[in-house]
Amino acid sequence: MTVMRTPEQELARFRGRLAVAGVVALVCFGLLAARFFYLQVVRYDYYSTRAEDNRISLVPIVPNRGLITDRHGTVLARNYSAYTLEITPSRVADLDATIEELSTLVDIQPKDRRRLKKLMDESKSFESLPIRNRLSDEEVARFIAQRYRFPGVELKARLFRDYPMGSFASHVIGYIGRINDRDLERIEESDDSANYRGTDHIGKSGLEKSYERDLHGITGFEEVEVDSGGRAVRLLRRTPAIPGNNVVLTLDLKLQEIVEKAFGNRRGALVAIEPSTGGVLALVSTPSFDPNLFVDGIAPQDWDQLNTDQDKPLLNRAIYSAYPPGSTFKPFMALGALTTGKRTPGQTLADPGYFNYGGHRFMDDKVGGHGGVDMYKSIVVSCNTYYYVLANDMGIESIANFMRPLGFGQRSGIDLPGEAEGVLPSPEWKKRRFKRPEQQKWFGGETISVGIGQGYNAYTPLQLAQALGAVVNNGVLYRPHIARHVVDAKTGEKRTIEPEPLRTIPFKQSHVDLIKRAMVGVNKAGTGSRAFAGASYEVGGKTGTAQVYSLKGGKYVEGRVAERLRDHSWFIAFAPADKPVIALAVLVENGGFGAQSAAPIARQALDYYLLGKVPAGIAAEDPAAEESAE
Repeated sequence: MTVMRTPEQELARFRGRLAVAGVVALVCFGLLAARFFYLQVVRYDYYSTRAEDNRISLVPIVPNRGLITDRHGTVLARNYSAYTLEITPSRVADLDATIEELSTLVDIQPKDRRRLKKLMDESKSFESLPIRNRLSDEEVARFIAQRYRFPGVELKARLFRDYPMGSFASHVIGYIGRINDRDLERIEESDDSANYRGTDHIGKSGLEKSYERDLHGITGFEEVEVDSGGRAVRLLRRTPAIPGNNVVLTLDLKLQEIVEKAFGNRRGALVAIEPSTGGVLALVSTPSFDPNLFVDGIAPQDWDQLNTDQDKPLLNRAIYSAYPPGSTFKPFMALGALTTGKRTPGQTLADPGYFNYGGHRFMDDKVGGHGGVDMYKSIVVSCNTYYYVLANDMGIESIANFMRPLGFGQRSGIDLPGEAEGVLPSPEWKKRRFKRPEQQKWFGGETISVGIGQGYNAYTPLQLAQALGAVVNNGVLYRPHIARHVVDAKTGEKRTIEPEPLRTIPFKQSHVDLIKRAMVGVNKAGTGSRAFAGASYEVGGKTGTAQVYSLKGGKYVEGRVAERLRDHSWFIAFAPADKPVIALAVLVENGGFGAQSAAPIARQALDYYLLGKVPAGIAAEDPAAEESAE
């Protein structure tokens, strides 16, 4: 039924609807005004920044990496500028086809393609990756003329790291390489992400790694106004990068070269230090490698060759490999005997040529023995029997307690990554080392072997050099260090790496003097006399021969043993004897007697450092040299 309304009712109904519509409109305008207020006032800073980000782009400026030089200023690591051809995979429709086209303009080798594939696996698709580094001027010109054909391909000027000395001192200098995921994690953990924006490389080993913070520098930025297409319109502001600091080393490169050449093709290591500062004069590990191979991303075949080489050229033998010290341990044992009161200088032992212990006969090198042996003679002739008896009298705990302050069996703290602890044997160490209870028990016969530097003893050449340096420095043990100064690249201001004495061992001067005098006797009338015949300076030393495998009662005959099973050759030395300025330890793997292989290398090193005498080349072995077969 139709409801009839009066004009007054219809007017009232219209006015009600109009009022409701007005309220709705007012609410909507209120909400709109509130939204405008929120966006324009409350969130002004946020959206203003977003707008600026769309208008302004921050372009990182990668700093120049600092130089590394030796103590005389010879450059060991530097930078140079060159053009690189780079591809952004996400911007390339057909990567393989693009590379084929590029190869008609630029020489792209299979190794370049393999490296790009490896980098793509390690990187994000929107990152710019190199397909060819160090283009020639002709290649640059050809690409620029055809650039329009290659979207996603750019020509960039980059700084490249260069190691002008090649393999010399490569284990010390190390190398840089492209930043991978593991590196990124470390960078983020150190809150240094902003400083590595735009940086593709980071120190991977050696000093390049340990002094990364100094060498890298501080990244700069350019604020660039861009258009809607992302193209730069104008430069608004520039914060220049601060170049990395230069690192000056204690290393004497010429000494380093002479020693590396002296080794020839032999495997081994040498560490030479200043006893009064701990500064490393030479740190050699042979064979070596060319660090330039790693800068652009090492080719797979080069990596396979280095990694599978049985001579292990990537291994830093000077600080990582630990070996039994052989008879080089005897001067420290003798000093320990004097310090603990187990022996006096004049106390004499009758050496019959063997020592009986627990039903086992420990043999001396000389049939019939050395007769009456005091401490001086025990070092000069390297009498095993003397140290068999001494070790038994001292006991393993006393030996370990004396050797520990000298740095044996612990990291020295040198400013290089990858240092090994070595092994200073003790009952506590054996319990930690072995799992089964029957293996954890310490036997007296093991102490006897420790006394002549065999058994569980295992030390790095660095540890031997550091310990010898402490003895000839009258008990002051320094932390070895390779960096001498860190130099600000802009101001030239030097930050000196101060010598750091770790401890002072309270040796009696008369005891130290006896050990030094006996070690001088080694090179005058003992096992080192042939190597140092005619030397115009007085030098103290000690030869050592470390067994690689057990003879099981048999006699060692070098020619009947496989080369890699032959004894290791050791030699430790200091000079001049009255006021030592250099202490060194030399190891030649499978080199035979200490006087045979290691001592001639030490002679060449000392001749150069003390006299400036440059040898002809490889240090010749002395097959006629005799050594006790410890």
